[in-house]
Amino acid sequence: QVQLVESGGGSVQAGGSLRLSCVASGYTYRSSCMGWFRQAPGKEREGFATIYPGGSSAFTADSVKGRFTISRDNSKNALYLQMGSLKPEDTGMYYCAAVSRRCSFPGADFDYWGQGTQVTVSS
Repeated sequence: QVQLVESGGGSVQAGGSLRLSCVASGYTYRSSCMGWFRQAPGKEREGFATIYPGGSSAFTADSVKGRFTISRDNSKNALYLQMGSLKPEDTGMYYCAAVSRRCSFPGADFDYWGQGTQVTVSS
């Protein structure tokens, strides 16, 4: 059974930083594409960062480029998101996702999802 468990969300003031983690189990983590998505209140879910099995970044959305960094540690089955220079518009539920044949957008279609971790950025 595949499980993805996110952690690290919280409340922070604008300009601050957070680091999200996602620990995976139940499948061959090191061979799969991984991604981070977010959903703001009243908006559609947005995929903004993906990473290849080997650890190189596959896709980073313009909205987070230069501020967020995706990384992974295959020895720990872990995916990370380092977020800096946070803005109120970064507020939302953040999800990690696993296993997609295509590892960039458009076209990435992930099979597995975590439950999400809330990030709230106040001005």
